[in-house]
Amino acid sequence: MTVVHDNLEKTEAKMSAKGVSVFYGDKKAIDDVSIDIPTEYVTAFIGPSGCGKSTFLRTLNRMNDTIPTARVEGEIDLDGQDIYRSGMDVVQLRARVGMVFQKPNPFPKSIYDNIAYGPKIHGLAEGKDELDAIVEKSLKRAGLWEEVKDRLQDSGTALSGGQQQRLCIARAIAVDPEVILMDEPCSALDPIATAKIEELIAELSGRFAIVIVTHSMQQAARVSQRTAFFHLGKMVEYGRTSDIFTNPHEQRTQDYITGRYG
Repeated sequence: MTVVHDNLEKTEAKMSAKGVSVFYGDKKAIDDVSIDIPTEYVTAFIGPSGCGKSTFLRTLNRMNDTIPTARVEGEIDLDGQDIYRSGMDVVQLRARVGMVFQKPNPFPKSIYDNIAYGPKIHGLAEGKDELDAIVEKSLKRAGLWEEVKDRLQDSGTALSGGQQQRLCIARAIAVDPEVILMDEPCSALDPIATAKIEELIAELSGRFAIVIVTHSMQQAARVSQRTAFFHLGKMVEYGRTSDIFTNPHEQRTQDYITGRYG
C-alpha cells in the first residue's frame, strides 16, 4: 500500500500513472504504481539499487518498448491521453517526453548537429536561421552557450563529461518537450559538473515537468519539491520532499533515509 501524504497542494497532473505494473517475462519489476507528475514541481524518485525507480521512469516515454520481454499494465496519461493506446506515435511521444540518461550520450556529430537533429526531424525549423536560433537558445538554456559558441562544429564527444551531459539536456529541450525524464544524470559526473546540472534543473523547473531518478538523497533534497520512495518494485511513499526526508510515514522510508539499508 502506497502512503501519499495528504498535505499536498492540488496541482494539475501533466502525466498521470494509474495502477502501473511492469513485467520482464514472468518477473514483476514494478507493482501497481499510481502517481501524478505536475509541471510546477521537480519530482524525484529515490530508493535502493534495483528497486524499480529507473524501470518505472522508462514507462513514462515507453523506453521499455525496446526490451522484447517487457510488458506494461495499467494506464499512463499525458494531458489525459493514454500513451500506451494503439495508434500512439512513439517518436512524437519521445519528443514530448524527453530523456536524459545516466551516461552522457551525445551523437558522434558536431555540437551544432547534436542540437539541430531533433528540430530537423520534427520539422520545427523553416530554414537555417530558425535552426541557428533553436541551437543557440537550447545551448543557452542548458548553460553551455558561452563555453561552446566558438566551436559549434567540433564533435560533441570532444566535450568534458559535464559538458556532454548539458549538451544532452540541450538536445532534449531543443524539440520543446513538455516533460524531461532524467535517469541519474549526475552519477558519472564530478561534484562541480553535478552542481551545474543541479542549477540547470532549478532553472528549467516550472517550464517543463521534470522527473529525476537519483541514488543521492542529498541531490533529491536539493533539486526536488516532490519525492517518491521506491522499494522492491513498489512505490512506498510519496509526498513533499521536505516531509519525506524529515517526517516519513513509513518505517521502510525512515530506514532508507537514515542509512539502515541502501
